[in-house]
Amino acid sequence: MQNNLIDPSIIDNELAACGIQDMEDATIRDIVRVVNAVEAALGLKFIRMEMGVPGLPPSPVGVEAEIEALRRGVAQFYPMLEGHAELKEEGSKFVKNFMDIDISPEGIIPTVGSMQACYAAFMAVTGCREGKDTILFIDPGFPVQKNQMRVIGKPYLSFDVYNYRGEKLRAKLEEYLAGGRVAAILYSNPNNPAWICLAEEELRIIGELAAKHEAIVLEDLAYFAMDLRRDLSRPGVPPFQPTVGKYARDYIVLISGSKIFSYAGQRLGLMCIPDALYNRRYDHLQARFGGNGKLGYTLVNRIIYTLSSGTTHSSQHAMSAILKAANEGRLDILEGPREYGRRARVMKELFTRHGFRLAYESDLGEPIADGFYFTLSYPGMTGGALTRELLYHGISAIPLRDTGSTRQGVRACVSQVGMERMADLEERLRRFTAAHPVEAGAGS
Repeated sequence: MQNNLIDPSIIDNELAACGIQDMEDATIRDIVRVVNAVEAALGLKFIRMEMGVPGLPPSPVGVEAEIEALRRGVAQFYPMLEGHAELKEEGSKFVKNFMDIDISPEGIIPTVGSMQACYAAFMAVTGCREGKDTILFIDPGFPVQKNQMRVIGKPYLSFDVYNYRGEKLRAKLEEYLAGGRVAAILYSNPNNPAWICLAEEELRIIGELAAKHEAIVLEDLAYFAMDLRRDLSRPGVPPFQPTVGKYARDYIVLISGSKIFSYAGQRLGLMCIPDALYNRRYDHLQARFGGNGKLGYTLVNRIIYTLSSGTTHSSQHAMSAILKAANEGRLDILEGPREYGRRARVMKELFTRHGFRLAYESDLGEPIADGFYFTLSYPGMTGGALTRELLYHGISAIPLRDTGSTRQGVRACVSQVGMERMADLEERLRRFTAAHPVEAGAGS
C-alpha cells in the first residue's frame, strides 16, 4: 500500500460506479471514464496508455485546406454520398503511390473514419451470399470491431495469430474457412495491439485462401505505413505498404486519416474497393438492400446513406489536400509517426528494466517494431489484475483479453505519453516494482 501512488479504494470505487467488477470485461471507454474521474478528483495526471488517440498536432496542410473550404461556404452544402471528386482522384493516386495497387477513383469512398468504413463493410459483405454471414478475425485486434458485429447481429470467429505465422497460417485459416460460412477475413497491418506486421508470404496465403473459399478480405490499415523498420514514405518508390491487394481477387482496404495524419477529430477514412468487386452484382445483396445489387452501389447508396448521409464536406477537402501533398512528395507521411517510434523505444526500455516483459515480442524472427502500440505482461499477474494494479500506480492500459489475445497482459499506447512524461513513468514503475518485486532479470 505504501508504494501505491493512489489509494486503491479510490480506484475501486470508481470502477464499481462504472459497473466494472472484472477488469477483463472493462472496455477502452470504461477505463477512460474511470481515469478521467480520478484525475478530476485528485488533480493528478495519469500516464495514459489506454486509448489510441493521436498525440501529435494535425497536418497543417489539412487544417489550412479545411479552413479555406469553410470560408468558401462548403458547410452550406450536403456532401455527395460517393465523395468529393478531388478526394477520390487523390485517393486513387495514393494507393498506387504507396501500395502499388490500382483502384479507380470510383472505388475510393470517404467514410466517417475507418470505424464507419468497417461497420458499413460488415453490413455489406455479410449480405452478399446466402449462408455466408460470418466474419473471421485474425486476432489480436481492435475490440470495437467485434462490438460492431454484435450490433448488426452477425456471427464472428477469431484466433490469435501469434503461433500461426508464416506457412502455419495456411492450415489455421483452412480450419475456419472450410465450413463455408465465412464471408470475410479481417486483420490490421500493422496490428493493433501487438504491432505484428504480416509479411508478403502471409498476405499471399490470405489472398489465395480467400479466393478459394469465396471470402472478401477486409484489410484495416489504420496505421498505414507505420512499420517504422522500413521507409514506406516515398511516393512511387518501393518498398510499399504491404497489401493483400497484390494477391487477392476480392478485397477492401480501409485507410484512416486519424493516426498517420493526426486528423482524428474530423473523422475521415477511406474505403478502397477494386473495380471488379465494386461493380459485382449479388442477388442476395439486392434482395436484402434493394437497388441494383452491386456491392459499391449498395455501400454508398444504401448503407452509408442511411448511416450518415455522407462524410463531412470540409474534412474531405482537408484530406484531399493532404493526399495531394503526399502524392507529390511535398508531405512526408511518416514525419509524425516517427515520433511514436521514439517514444515506444524509451517506454519499452523503462518497462522491461522494471520487470515487465513484452507479451508479443517477435515478428517472424525480428523484434516487434517500435510504433503506436506495444504489449506488456508481468510475472504472476493476469491481464485484468495487471490493469488494476497499474491504475493504483497512476498508469492506465487495457487488458489484452478484449482484443482476442490468448496471452495475459495489457496493451500500451504511446501516443499520449510525451518525452516530458518519461521521468514520471519511471518513478511510477519504481513504485510498482517495489510493491510487486520479481527476481532480478525476470523482465529481460
